[in-house]
Amino acid sequence: MPSIRPFRAALLSLTVALPVYAAGPAVWGEGMMVKVRSGTAARSATEVRLTAARNEFVSFQVALQGGDTGLKGVRAKLPALEGPGSTTLTGPDVTLYRQALVTTKQASVAGESVGAWPDGLVPDTDEIAGETRSAFPFDVPAKEARALWVDVHVPEDAPPGDYTGTVTVEADGGFQRQVTARLTVVDAALPSTSSLSSAFLLWPPHVCRAHTGREDCTPEELQPLLTRYQRMALEHRFTLSSLFPRKPWPPEWSTFDATWGPYLDGTAPTRLQGARMTSLEYVGPLDAANLKDFTAHMKQKGWLDRAYVQLGDEPPYGTPFAQVRATGDLVRQAAPGLRTMLTTNSRELKANGLEDAVDTAVPLVNHLDGTDANFRGDQRGTYTNFLERPGTALWMYQSCMSHGCAYGTNAPENKPGAGWPSYMLDRSAAKARAMEWVTFLEGATGELYYQSVGMLSTAWTDQYRFNGNGDGTLFYPGTPQAIGGKTDVPVASLRLKLIRQGMQDYEWLKAVSDAGDPDFARKVARDLIPAASRVTDDGAAFDAARLKLIQRYEELTATQTPDAGTTPQDAGTQQPDAGTQTSADGGTEPMPDEAAGGPSQGAPGSSSDVAPDAVDDAQAGGCTTGGGGTAAAAGGLLFAAWALGGMRRRHARVTVPARRK
Repeated sequence: MPSIRPFRAALLSLTVALPVYAAGPAVWGEGMMVKVRSGTAARSATEVRLTAARNEFVSFQVALQGGDTGLKGVRAKLPALEGPGSTTLTGPDVTLYRQALVTTKQASVAGESVGAWPDGLVPDTDEIAGETRSAFPFDVPAKEARALWVDVHVPEDAPPGDYTGTVTVEADGGFQRQVTARLTVVDAALPSTSSLSSAFLLWPPHVCRAHTGREDCTPEELQPLLTRYQRMALEHRFTLSSLFPRKPWPPEWSTFDATWGPYLDGTAPTRLQGARMTSLEYVGPLDAANLKDFTAHMKQKGWLDRAYVQLGDEPPYGTPFAQVRATGDLVRQAAPGLRTMLTTNSRELKANGLEDAVDTAVPLVNHLDGTDANFRGDQRGTYTNFLERPGTALWMYQSCMSHGCAYGTNAPENKPGAGWPSYMLDRSAAKARAMEWVTFLEGATGELYYQSVGMLSTAWTDQYRFNGNGDGTLFYPGTPQAIGGKTDVPVASLRLKLIRQGMQDYEWLKAVSDAGDPDFARKVARDLIPAASRVTDDGAAFDAARLKLIQRYEELTATQTPDAGTTPQDAGTQQPDAGTQTSADGGTEPMPDEAAGGPSQGAPGSSSDVAPDAVDDAQAGGCTTGGGGTAAAAGGLLFAAWALGGMRRRHARVTVPARRK
């Protein structure tokens, strides 16, 4: 019998000689709730599905992995989304961005990795000046991932129905891939002016320094820049309340009115037509004459209901209580009708006799639903007496206490999958989207943030401040040197997009409440966020919760002027966590009047949740090709819920309640 050893040796030689095939570059669709970092592994999803109302923004990502060879000269385009009839979403309503990376050297929270994080969004064509910028082309290194961000704004007059568009990605050497975006527009509309008031502060000298390299910008130099920042803020559904130059003061009121009147009256050229500022801070000297002059002018122009003055900051640490009381007395005497605001909590208000001096109390989120012995659990009830006085309001703010204000003081609640709402760039997307959900749960009607341009000058390379990466810096300076073009503009951070999404989530929570089922809205929010210190990192859970709200809103309004509708679906890439925590109170606690924008109304019927088998079906499939995902699985979940309902879907021609413009 012949030996087989020579054959084995030959086979071995042949095997060794076979080429090792390189892993090629990859392109895939991704939802907005995943931060695509350099080490992100390639996926195969070639489709994303989205759901939106009219006048709402939706976002998704197109991710790239360089494989063994990398990609050179990457370019991308999305000409339009084609909808019912001849409707197209294009031009300023469709914006592509390249995600720039910021390299952290120290983590905001122990356990988060240091290194490159996606955050700055360099536009292809910027949304303010309409100029072509330097988003493309760019390179993707071998074995690394990068991502594009895509914003779609649904115009107010867009007909409901299904829209489809294709993102085409090309690179040198003939490389080409495509990702399909499918958008379902439901027959409802979000208000242009956010129902949740906000006051995000901006210190003008930081803008001067970042855009000119100088410290001495004149008002004539600064104001065009500052109006661009305000426009971008309004298009992200929040207000920059303090961005007015301080000198000279008082300003020439005719110039002030010409510059800022359009933003206060809702006539500025924003994509959210009619969007107006929801707050305006007095930034002049604290003396009787100037306070009286400012208040008189605000009253004359019809802006006094949104104007306010801060009596101090975080007493006794920032401002002594004695000084707060003195300033409060001055304002009451010199400028009756001007609202007063103070960052403090109910304990300090009462202990220091300030309840009559303060109109808007702004406690830390840590003090309104906290873990410290003095603030453990939901503290909303401790503000009941304060809120009984006409003209009072409860707002909220977050600070470095969400991660620990000094090195080594990281909040113990920040464990994997938990922690406080946070605007740090090296925290999960879910953390940045959570604040407005917590605000709704606590019945607050506004949000304050202490600074938005704190490290604007170094934002592209370093934003470490107060022990956090991105603390007080939400914009990037869009100078021609940084992003190309000719006009200086603000550049949005990825976190700005997530804050906008949180603001839009608040509109859906309020809409369901106003339509008659506040208990359902509260249950959805409480199931998602059991406590302010227990915000999940599961982005899929946020997308699924939003879709439940949309479904319930349509059920509540289906009998009003019925019309044929389509099934809303949503898209993404990360499957929802089947182990999402359930609220301790089961969502049955009555929602405070402030959370719904008015007195609570009883639900017309029982709140229907998705059956377990529907969840299983959604997780098994998903709407993306080649893999499930954040909103893909959520879209399947919602579709299954509708099918199980056994009812013909109808859409009401209604508008999500908006404040008067």
